[in-house]
Amino acid sequence: MKGVTKKPQENAASNLDAVKIKWFHHRLSTWGTQNLRDFPWRQTCDSYAILVAEHLLQKTDAVTVVPIYKAFLFKYPTLENLVKASIDELSELLKPLGLYFRAERLYQCARIIIEQYGGKIPNSEKQLLELPGIGKYTARAICSQAFSQPLAVLDTNVARILERFFGLQGERVKSRCKILWRAAETIAPDKKVGKWNLTLLDFGAMVCRAKNPLCNDCPLSAKCDYVQIQPNDSKKILLSSSLK
Repeated sequence: MKGVTKKPQENAASNLDAVKIKWFHHRLSTWGTQNLRDFPWRQTCDSYAILVAEHLLQKTDAVTVVPIYKAFLFKYPTLENLVKASIDELSELLKPLGLYFRAERLYQCARIIIEQYGGKIPNSEKQLLELPGIGKYTARAICSQAFSQPLAVLDTNVARILERFFGLQGERVKSRCKILWRAAETIAPDKKVGKWNLTLLDFGAMVCRAKNPLCNDCPLSAKCDYVQIQPNDSKKILLSSSLK
């Protein structure tokens, strides 16, 4: 039986131009040294604090999460404190963030960690994926930020950068798109992947935005596929700005 032939887009994700990737790394890393956002969960490597943050950040703007995150850790500084709380109590605290099931999933997650892992947050993607409320992105975010593991992440911000800059076309549900996950893993550096992940997240939120991207001020404009396909007049303006 012959092997399954990859779709053109899948091949494109696996065979991205190494020179372009290197340029992409340099430009984004330089941008990240001065522009990364300062959130409290980025000032710690404590696995519990990062686990809490990643649950709260799901489908929620980071700025909105900050006061709730601080209040949560003040009231429940450890897993042991968390499992002594009631679901109703947790739901009331997390109510401003939406997603009514968030509190129950976080509580169940904490109970399983206490009962099955002796209160220690699992440090493997496979084990984390077995916990309530944790998908591939969340598991990898915890592994890279809390345990310094070289695991790439993919969310809507990262997906948008990859599609625009490298000219890829992902599927409708970005979080499950094999093409984009393969691309994210291909471009990830060998070291300091945690910081690289944060750089991508922030760049997508601040510059390569879903609406009204700041192409005129973007350090990637000179080699970005998205910029190249803009109407000629607009392209000239964008490129002249990026090359100054």
